[in-house]
Amino acid sequence: MKVRIERLSLVDFKCDLLAVNLFEGEKQPTGAIAAADKALKGLISRLIREGSIDGKLGKTTLIHCHAGLAADKLVVVGLGKKDKLDLEAIRTAASAVIKQAREVKARRVASIVHGSGCGCLPPAESAKAVIEGSVLGVYKFAGYAKEKEKPPFEVKELVLLDIDRAKIKPFAAGAKLGLIIAEAENHARDLVNEPSNKMTPGAFAELARRIARINGLKFTSLDPKAAGMAALQAVAKGSDQPPRLVALEYRGNPRSKEKIALVGKGITFDSGGISLKPSKNMDEMKSDMAGAAAVLGTMSLLSDLKPKKNVIGVIPLTENMPSGHATKPGDVVGSLAGYTIEVTNTDAEGRLILADAITYAKKRGATSIIDVATLTGGCITALGDAATGLIGNDQPLIDRIKKMGDHCGQKMWQLPLYDEYKEALKSSLADLKNTSGTGKASPSSGAAFLSKFVGATPWAHLDIAGTAFLEKGRGYLPEGATGVPVRTLIEFLVS
Repeated sequence: MKVRIERLSLVDFKCDLLAVNLFEGEKQPTGAIAAADKALKGLISRLIREGSIDGKLGKTTLIHCHAGLAADKLVVVGLGKKDKLDLEAIRTAASAVIKQAREVKARRVASIVHGSGCGCLPPAESAKAVIEGSVLGVYKFAGYAKEKEKPPFEVKELVLLDIDRAKIKPFAAGAKLGLIIAEAENHARDLVNEPSNKMTPGAFAELARRIARINGLKFTSLDPKAAGMAALQAVAKGSDQPPRLVALEYRGNPRSKEKIALVGKGITFDSGGISLKPSKNMDEMKSDMAGAAAVLGTMSLLSDLKPKKNVIGVIPLTENMPSGHATKPGDVVGSLAGYTIEVTNTDAEGRLILADAITYAKKRGATSIIDVATLTGGCITALGDAATGLIGNDQPLIDRIKKMGDHCGQKMWQLPLYDEYKEALKSSLADLKNTSGTGKASPSSGAAFLSKFVGATPWAHLDIAGTAFLEKGRGYLPEGATGVPVRTLIEFLVS
């Protein structure tokens, strides 16, 4: 979808569909459309009185062929209550508009920048949110069906309109950034939605290599066994698919010794290993590499966005499968850090591969670490699919990530990292166990395990088990992969 910014009147712009908005509780239209055409203002006022338009967030009302407009059709979208307007409401409204455009087969869509008229949000951020909602809201994974449904109608062009010259430049900047980020997030969704027989560790590593070459990133691919990554190799032993660890490095500030590591869990399919998962919904375990997809999606944007930071993306890749070669509960394995680990549950495999990946990031000079992982079902129990669990050892880093997540509409909630959780991982056979064995506080227990390998390095852990993959779509989030937390990571790096 092509995106443009035009300094033109709403009345005069020729398009298939024009989008305007209304706040919930307003009795008559306000802003540009009310000032532009009295007849249209009267029509919308009547529809408000009749209850056809109520301004509820994301609700759309289509109006056909009004003589006062150059547009063929008009859609009025609800922005919700005015005192609750934020960027997430704008994304939701924009998504509803573009879905309406598809329904009426509008190739050229024009829209006001929702929220820009009230003066409570920066123009660039409002425009960025409109584009993000529009692009993310119509995502659909292509799939592999031989007899596919008729492809959904595609909107060819989205034009943001405003008559105020001062807003055009920030609108353009925000829209450009929004398009780049949304397309990357959709690509991350594609990776997670791919069947696991297509998105193998080797296939992911090859994709990462191509992305690194295209974007001028330094690329490294390692055989975990040869590299001494015994914890990662222990998870991989049950699979016929060779494991890999890949790293992509961006140098945006060569003079600085600071280096941010993004570490993404890449279990391309998780059966649970010998500690086999229940069969119900096991097909969704192809999504256990959502952290890896988010890190790769983020790294792919850095050469375009050019933040003045040094960033390394580290992605451990393997399947977790049961076989005669698989690691068994009760086995003791090593790690790149030298610590020995008693494996009490092979379904707690994500923390094993992350342990070696975190150690590798430190060896590559990481001065701060953010890991992203679909780590624990307990995080879904605690937070559902509404928020990502956030844990770490550096409160300023945690606060900054949470702020960015809230800003992007990717909610996060901090969970504790108490010493009791670390005590519960002590083993009589090894340096530590990979689970406490109690089933209690599993998100914090998993983070406590990782903290042993992080040491004193500033670190934040994002448990996206609930937010990475949805059983039912809502707003601009589709059923299946969501792309969380690409937007948050990008905002963190470019801010």
